[in-house]
Amino acid sequence: MSLFIIDHKKCHRDGLCVTECPGKLIEIVEEEGFPTPIAEAETLCINCGHCVAICPQGALSLNTMSSKDCSPVRKELALSAEQGAHFLRSRRSTRNFKEKKMTPDLLTQLIDIARYAPSGHNLQPVHWLVITDSQEVHRMAGLVADWMRFLINQGAEMAQAYHMDRVVESWDKGVDRILRSAPHLVIAYGLKSLPTAQNACTIALTYLELAASSFGLGTCWAGYFNAAANFYPPLSETLALPAEYLPYGAMMVGYPKYTYQRIPLRNPAKIIWR
Repeated sequence: MSLFIIDHKKCHRDGLCVTECPGKLIEIVEEEGFPTPIAEAETLCINCGHCVAICPQGALSLNTMSSKDCSPVRKELALSAEQGAHFLRSRRSTRNFKEKKMTPDLLTQLIDIARYAPSGHNLQPVHWLVITDSQEVHRMAGLVADWMRFLINQGAEMAQAYHMDRVVESWDKGVDRILRSAPHLVIAYGLKSLPTAQNACTIALTYLELAASSFGLGTCWAGYFNAAANFYPPLSETLALPAEYLPYGAMMVGYPKYTYQRIPLRNPAKIIWR
């Protein structure tokens, strides 16, 4: 079966798919002038869909995706430069959540958006673990507190650098500064043998974080949790991920208790111009 199908009636033979293919796997056959896959195309194609996405006429379909199944880009929904800048600058990390829980459908919507995050070679290596039970989230925060106590007792430099003694003190007083009493926790994990998996998980969680903001939701990166998940066996065992996988990022998710009113200042960008 050919790598892709060309609708000759729709194709304008403009060569856009040839130009946009990242692997340069498409060529124009002089006799007919239609796009044709090169000999090695089926082996080398990463199914990124650039060739399907770029065609204005919808004339090209990969054997893995039909142009009819790919949603059109709606220009009327595009953010202006001002809207995009405001959206990104006004995003805040949420550390106070309502007790209200999200529906599984809403959590699924966030992950469905996050799976469109870029990944090296279009491997799409991100796997997801979603902890929906707030009591289980709280129990895991307690395991992180236990890990912190261990580091404090060992005199670990990391414990001093991140003031873990204060975090544990708050925990013992009933104040959760680890997972912030969040109702849900989303964990991105990937193959430990895949060099690009960690970056892919970070980018995907960033997509999820931004998507959550557009739904009126709050998020916060769970740095303490993710560190403990990689170094503290009791927490690793609780996650029960397959042996060949590692957690590469975690995020608290829920409805924010408060609404921010201003955009705080940030340090000037440090730029080297060449």
